[in-house]
Amino acid sequence: MFKKILVANRGEIACRVMRTARGLGVATVAVYSEADANARHVRMADEALLIGPAPARESYLVGERILDAARRSGAEAIHPGYGFLSENEEFAEACEREGLVFIGPPASAIRAMGSKSAAKALMERAGVPLTPGYHGEDQDPDLLAREAARIGYPVLIKASAGGGGKGMRRVDDPGEFSAALQSCRREALSAFGDERVLVEKYVLRPRHIEIQVFGDTHGHCVYLFERDCSVQRRHQKVLEEAPAPGMTPERRAAMGRAAVEAARAVGYVGAGTVEFIAHQDGSFYFMEMNTRLQVEHPVTEMITGLDLVEWQLRVASGEPLPLRQEELGIRGHAIEARVYAEDPQRGFLPSTGRLLHLQPPEQGEHVRVDTGVEQGDEITPHYDPMIAKLIVHGVDRAQALGRMRRALAEYRVVGVSNNIDFLARLVATPSFETAALDTGLIEREQDRLFPEQPMAPEEVWLLAVLAELAGPEGQAGSGAASAGAPWGCPDAWRLNGRGLRRIGLRQGEQLREFSAESCDGGWLLRSQGPQGRAVFARGRPDAHGALQARLGERNVQAAVLAAGPRRHVFFEGRCTVLERVDALHAGGDAHQQEHSLRAPMPGKVVAVSVRAGDEVEKGAPLLVLEAMKMEHTISAPRKGVVSALHYGVGDQVPDGAELLEFDDSD
Repeated sequence: MFKKILVANRGEIACRVMRTARGLGVATVAVYSEADANARHVRMADEALLIGPAPARESYLVGERILDAARRSGAEAIHPGYGFLSENEEFAEACEREGLVFIGPPASAIRAMGSKSAAKALMERAGVPLTPGYHGEDQDPDLLAREAARIGYPVLIKASAGGGGKGMRRVDDPGEFSAALQSCRREALSAFGDERVLVEKYVLRPRHIEIQVFGDTHGHCVYLFERDCSVQRRHQKVLEEAPAPGMTPERRAAMGRAAVEAARAVGYVGAGTVEFIAHQDGSFYFMEMNTRLQVEHPVTEMITGLDLVEWQLRVASGEPLPLRQEELGIRGHAIEARVYAEDPQRGFLPSTGRLLHLQPPEQGEHVRVDTGVEQGDEITPHYDPMIAKLIVHGVDRAQALGRMRRALAEYRVVGVSNNIDFLARLVATPSFETAALDTGLIEREQDRLFPEQPMAPEEVWLLAVLAELAGPEGQAGSGAASAGAPWGCPDAWRLNGRGLRRIGLRQGEQLREFSAESCDGGWLLRSQGPQGRAVFARGRPDAHGALQARLGERNVQAAVLAAGPRRHVFFEGRCTVLERVDALHAGGDAHQQEHSLRAPMPGKVVAVSVRAGDEVEKGAPLLVLEAMKMEHTISAPRKGVVSALHYGVGDQVPDGAELLEFDDSD
């Protein structure tokens, strides 16, 4: 076993590798960019070395800087995690030249499977069924358009060197092909340094099923069963589970054998994933092989009881696989949800900012949270906005699903927009509950997943008011005042007459004002207006915002957490955001100017489709922003004229920046 390894990645996978290495007595070296100087993986490592500026292309993706860090630290091996350099054959070869062990497959296997086109050609020669498509080297746009027409719409354009849904677009009409191709190429070049694409027939209602394989240097190769990763948005996985619902033993064995044969065909060593597109009738097509550990590997660990990172380290150090195929078995069911800093209500736009409050559910044998951040850390625009992976296990799918619902209800994040409420709605949809799975599930369940924002129930308003009454304005004083003097008590007591406090709160366009009167060790709360009724309330939040309160005749549990003027009320499994407003000020927030369009997040302008003076129709693309390796198109909100452009291609723009000026056509 190694004495010291360098982890050439960041985030939760770096933290995971370090935790496993520590358990094996292996020292770890972290590398970090300027943006990650205080990151969790840096704090966990035995040693940490700076490798460059924040952009990944100037730090984590620069192989020579990683190798230099290995030389300086005396590391014997490099674990690439997933992403960044994990599927880069040139980096694997460079490690070998330096006498370093690359904890992954040999460069020849990465090369063979790293190009989706080359991998499909290899599988075709091996007799593995393939999705109809074009996987050739000729990348002429006209040729690709002709091939798409030959295949038949809808088609899928995919980055040849890609993964994670980046550089991938479904195209339903020939008129959309050119724009989609350009967008895919830009995104692929940014994310992978390779703009080549392939074109495939888009299979309607497909399932995405992948097989975990593992090989060693002694010629052994096994499959560790399957994962169903069908629940996706923009071709990026949202939920994963193992085993795949409805999988028969015969089909599992057939897919497992095909995956092992694919791995053997390239002399595979280490952890890898062979991905298949499966029809609802059970037939399947080879899609690609990811020559690395996958983000969703914990569900495989939960059903097998194995530590796949430990297997990686042991295999890389020359040991044989710990178990043979016949010794492997499935235990129960596991589900993983990816918790992201993003806003589902705004098209899943990434969210940046500081994690002011981060409280995951209680962990144990059946609930696990893999994360690379802690409370107080910052989600930056430079990297993937994942906060954590939430993994649950049960004796069967029903029990695992119940545990996932409870865990999501307990998860509390304040400081960035997040998808926790969306995930809670997703696992409660009839399609997911009944395992009616395919990659279009999220689109099919739009009405349930993206309902109109309901107005907060009365309890939420009252809980927010109660928390305000115990806030800074109502805190007891110090010194003599806190020794029982009446002026040290936050109860609005007055020598003569009643003492009232007024608190204003807003949700969307609804503004409400409450009065609070001290009464019998609590407060008499009344909403202002002709219908307002008085409710007795009692309770004070603790240091973590947890609040046990009495509202009228009802005892409730909640949490109220502040972030600037916003009040995040966690109640009955949902988070509702209210805004504290000055009850004497009716103006509210300044709204975005009518005739301008602002950046919905910080990013880089990668395309501009218009010039000043152009007249455009509603919905016409104006410019494209790239953030966190994904593209976001800014479209015309209505018919009008672009009167001025403030940014050009290549410009970096901050969140909320005015991108252009837009006038109504009349």
